[in-house]
Amino acid sequence: MGNIGSMSITEYIPLLVLIISFIGLLAMGAPVAWSIAISSLLTLLVSVPMLPAFATISQRMATGLDSFALLAIPFFVLSGELMNQGGIAHRLIAFAKTLVGALPGGLALINVISAMLMGAIAGSALASASAMGSILGPEMEKEGYDKEFGAAVNITSATTGLVIPPSNILIVYSLASGGASIAALFLAGYIPGLLTGLLLMIVAMLWAKKKGYGKGERSSLKQVFKTFIDAVPSLLLLVLVIGGIVAGIFTATEASAIAVLYSLLLGFVYKQISFGKLPEIFLNASATTAIVMLLIGASMSMSWVLSFEHIPQEISSGLLSITDNKIALLLIINLILLFVGIFMDITPAVLIFTPIFLPIVTKLGIDPVHFGIIMILNLCIGLCTPPVGSVLFVGVGIARTSIEKVIKPLVPLFLAMIVALFLITYFPGLSLWLPRLFGL
Repeated sequence: MGNIGSMSITEYIPLLVLIISFIGLLAMGAPVAWSIAISSLLTLLVSVPMLPAFATISQRMATGLDSFALLAIPFFVLSGELMNQGGIAHRLIAFAKTLVGALPGGLALINVISAMLMGAIAGSALASASAMGSILGPEMEKEGYDKEFGAAVNITSATTGLVIPPSNILIVYSLASGGASIAALFLAGYIPGLLTGLLLMIVAMLWAKKKGYGKGERSSLKQVFKTFIDAVPSLLLLVLVIGGIVAGIFTATEASAIAVLYSLLLGFVYKQISFGKLPEIFLNASATTAIVMLLIGASMSMSWVLSFEHIPQEISSGLLSITDNKIALLLIINLILLFVGIFMDITPAVLIFTPIFLPIVTKLGIDPVHFGIIMILNLCIGLCTPPVGSVLFVGVGIARTSIEKVIKPLVPLFLAMIVALFLITYFPGLSLWLPRLFGL
């Protein structure tokens, strides 16, 4: 780090306490949220007496959740749960089947397109992975696909929905960045998300050709039109939510409440949701929201401790003392985030590392919206890697296979995601063209 010669070793004690206690707690199997909160408290105890330290951490956890923008998260989680139970996935898969089913590895391509649509509508990688895995997994096995390949495609494609809006994690980044426009972030996610999906499809096609997986039947225009009409009510949610936000008719929080009403009505229309099912849906959504909010509260306390101990400034000056070349710095930041993503879930990583890296990249003239997309896409790769990859565990569990067996087909798909990441990092127009087009 910069200024090492002029600093005494005692000034690094808070950083060392933070890193050692956090890694130690994770290694002992403590939940991530409590590992973050306890390591933040131990770090603060280095410089502050016990009573104020406890009061400050608890206060920061509470005030970190006191944000109108964060209200969107429980609503989008609930709308995702309603979508998952409401027969949406089957209609999206049927539509995707008519589009790409006749290509080599057609079922794998259907998985990617359906996951992009489902992820975008439900705003959740886990919802997408569980829905696509349970519906398409058995079908792929029946057609002679390796279950490990099916799981690998499902795991990687499920993360595209975190970049394609509406996305909870983009709302979290907006909060962590100090107010980057949610509408701009939502629009910025489309091209990167579609590009990632396209690269995953190319890799899946090449793998399918190599393994000799069969093609499906070519669909007639009539079939394409019929499945499209069936899927229109589900796809209309995207138009309603994103269109309303971009046009300034409502905020992201208001849009999330509209998404709940719309998906609930759709579930009743499709006769997939009944009043008897609602308590279970609300309970599942509440449990997911509680986990996410605890992570956000704990991460906000750690962000404050980092700021109090001047750790972001030290990291910033350290990185800038290595190089002030934009290309090299973005490469270093990407490598750090790829490493972080292996050990940390996406929500705390965004809340902790945005205040550290955003001042560095803005000094170099990089747009906060562009950096947000880089960061989210980067950390999406971490969701597919052990030991903390939540989407990896869901995908492997649904496919009834093991992580060791999935790794081989997963590697080329990882590489496709990394290629997408570097294209998006070094070609800012891919992220910024749509927001600029709409004057955001």
